[in-house]
Amino acid sequence: MEISGKKCYIYSDPHPEAILIQPLEEEETGTLHLQLAYIKSRSPIPFVFAGFVAEDWNEALSPWKAPPVFGKAGFGNGAAETLAWIEKELIPYVVSIFPEAAGKRIIGGYSLAGLFSLWAAYESHAFACAAGVSPSVWFPGWLAYIQSRKMCVAAVYLSLGDAECKTRNALMRTVKENIETQYSLLCKQLPPENCMLEWNQGGHFNEPEIRTAKGFVRLLNTMR
Repeated sequence: MEISGKKCYIYSDPHPEAILIQPLEEEETGTLHLQLAYIKSRSPIPFVFAGFVAEDWNEALSPWKAPPVFGKAGFGNGAAETLAWIEKELIPYVVSIFPEAAGKRIIGGYSLAGLFSLWAAYESHAFACAAGVSPSVWFPGWLAYIQSRKMCVAAVYLSLGDAECKTRNALMRTVKENIETQYSLLCKQLPPENCMLEWNQGGHFNEPEIRTAKGFVRLLNTMR
C-alpha cells in the first residue's frame, strides 16, 4: 500500500503486541516472507510489521552529508525528514488500526538502514528498542556523534558479520572497531541485558533478511 507517498508493506498477526518498523531497499521486499517467518517461529509475541521503501537510499537514510564511498553517489541528509514521516504518518496510521500495539515500537534495519535506526533511537522517543544490523557505523562523523549523545530507547541490538571489515576500502575497514566502540558506549548507558552485540559468519551480504530477523526477535523477547 501507499502511505503519504511512500510504498509500504504491512503484515500483522492477530492481536499484535508490538510494532516492527523497517526501512527497506526495493530488493529486500522479495525476501520479507523469509524474515517474517523467522521472527514468527522464534518469538511468541504477536506483532505488526510496517516496512517502507526508501526510494533514494543514500539521501533518505543519511543523517548528514558525506562523500561517496563507492562510485559517484554521495550521501545526503534526508534522515530527519524520513524520521518525521515515520513519527507523523506511519506510526499514527499503524496505531489507528492496531492501538493495542502502540506502546511497543521497535525500529530496525540493515546496512545504512541499520545506521538510520540507531540514529533515530538517539534522536526520538518514538521507539522502545532499536536494531542496527550490519549498520554502516563506518559513516564519516558517526563516532563523534554517538560520543555526544544518549540513547532514547530501552534496548539496542547490534550485529556484524565477522568478515565485514575484510575489505580494500579503508573507510569500511573501520566497521569492526567502530561497532565495538558503539557497543562499549551503549553498555555505559543501558542495563547489560538490554545491550546486545552479536557476531555473524560471513561478509556484509550474507543472509541479510535472517540477520535482521534475529535482531527483531532478540528485541521482541526483551519485552516479556
